[in-house]
Amino acid sequence: MLIGLISDTHGLVRRDVHTALAGVDLILHAGDVGGEDVLHELSMIAPVRAVFGNTDPRDTRGLTDRIDETFEGVRVHVSHGHEVGAPRPEALLKKYRDAQVIVHGHTHQRVEYRSADGRLVINPGAAGETPRDEFASAAKLHIGEGGVTVEFVQLR
Repeated sequence: MLIGLISDTHGLVRRDVHTALAGVDLILHAGDVGGEDVLHELSMIAPVRAVFGNTDPRDTRGLTDRIDETFEGVRVHVSHGHEVGAPRPEALLKKYRDAQVIVHGHTHQRVEYRSADGRLVINPGAAGETPRDEFASAAKLHIGEGGVTVEFVQLR
């Protein structure tokens, strides 16, 4: 299974996101979406599930507080990360003990952290506006017989 991961769009869908996430089975958005138009645009690529970020109005349709689902036998948790304060991998691993893969946003910085027991924490980076020293990005989560891997994709 191939899952597109995206976060922190803040209302901006870069035009090459369609190419970057082409072929994914599902898109998981880790918050700070920036409006229903973003979800609609992403749904042209694949079905979208999305969580609230700290900047998303609570009345935004299509967003939930968290996603906890099993894909191909792998338990995945998605939340924005702000609920733990500073979303460092160790804090997220402690809070979401049942998840094998934890996807978050909030910091606008790409993270791929694998714990000693093989659990994975991923921040796909910011897909919208980014700090000067970072590039916009998304990620692809590969879940299959060979295990779980992540591939970051630069967005222009």
